[in-house]
Amino acid sequence: MAGGQRIDPYLNFRFRVEIEGIQQAGFMECTGLGSQIEVVEYREGGEVASIRKLPGKVSYPDITLKWGITDSQELYQWHLQVIHGNLVRKNGSVVLLDSQGNEKLRWNFFSAWPSKWTGPTLNAKGSDVAIEELTLTCERQEQAT
Repeated sequence: MAGGQRIDPYLNFRFRVEIEGIQQAGFMECTGLGSQIEVVEYREGGEVASIRKLPGKVSYPDITLKWGITDSQELYQWHLQVIHGNLVRKNGSVVLLDSQGNEKLRWNFFSAWPSKWTGPTLNAKGSDVAIEELTLTCERQEQAT
């Protein structure tokens, strides 16, 4: 790339998660950003071998968050609300940061609710951080432009 400026990709460990009304310390992992469009095959009437492929419904994967347990119980309390029949949906974002901590990319998710909580694996022989996991089911995701 003669004379061009080198553009390095962003690192995957510099990110933050924002969920409206919830203040949570750093997350160690976030997975499930994306979308998928169902492919609908359609054969038109006189066409024998030709099948058209059309876009169908759009679906979004669940977002999974993992973090080391602290005194903060806000995410678990949100999950507990759903268990008790009070479905509270929230919007949020996953924000990718550059090496200086500046926002570079943002993925917004909408109408999310915590569908699964997983507590830590405890082991008296270990020395690892105790990890909680929360699965968010959302109605829509999109990368902000």
